Amino acid sequence: MEAKVKGIELQDLWRRYKSASDERARERLVVAYSPLVKYVAGRMGSALPAHVEEADLISYGLGGLISAIERFDPGRDIRFETYAVARIRGAIIDELRTLDWVPRSVRARAREFERVNTKLEARLHRAPSDDEMAAELAISVEELQDTLLQVSNSTIVALDELWTVPDSTGDQVSMLDTLADDAAEDPEALVERSSFRDRVADAIVALPEREKMVIALYYYESLTLREIGEILGVTESRVSQLHTKAVLRLRSKLVGELE
Repeated sequence: MEAKVKGIELQDLWRRYKSASDERARERLVVAYSPLVKYVAGRMGSALPAHVEEADLISYGLGGLISAIERFDPGRDIRFETYAVARIRGAIIDELRTLDWVPRSVRARAREFERVNTKLEARLHRAPSDDEMAAELAISVEELQDTLLQVSNSTIVALDELWTVPDSTGDQVSMLDTLADDAAEDPEALVERSSFRDRVADAIVALPEREKMVIALYYYESLTLREIGEILGVTESRVSQLHTKAVLRLRSKLVGELE
């Protein structure tokens, strides 16, 4: 956040905006939290093709930040930064999908990987190896790895997307948006959320060791793909392949459970 904006000033800005719809306070909040947009855009941009400009991602993300400020309830027991990051990322993803810059062939390969992974997991009762996946897809291991790299470079495939649900209009809404007020928490929603987290945790545990490590380092330790590559002793592109493969496995498993 903007260094000059102290905690007490932020509280005052939130109070003025939420209680009196002070537009000047709203503008100050946007400026104060704008570094969040650059942070999210930078992380997402590192996994996207070179022709996708970071400045465009920042522009898309600002809309998400503004929406987060307008919809956030300071009275809830949740940090604004946590709430805002989810909405900023969602706004960027929505805009990129609207542009539809991903080739259909790449989307088809991702779906095929998920389908074959689900099929082999059911047969083998474990995560299939690259050799087994390649054999089932009737391609070489090198072609499988090239495909994973194309999927990684051309799509937004991230564990964060597992934590979204459709609202009544069909739009994707962050799980954070479904949090009820502390005074009126829905027990059924709590159980459902807890159950989903447990299913995700179980799915992660079942991943091959290297993929599990990539997920842990990327999402829980907030390391970059390059930093993870240095730890594992592999290239950044190889880490990208492992990350993509892990998320596709998780998604195929979770979707399969719902069907």
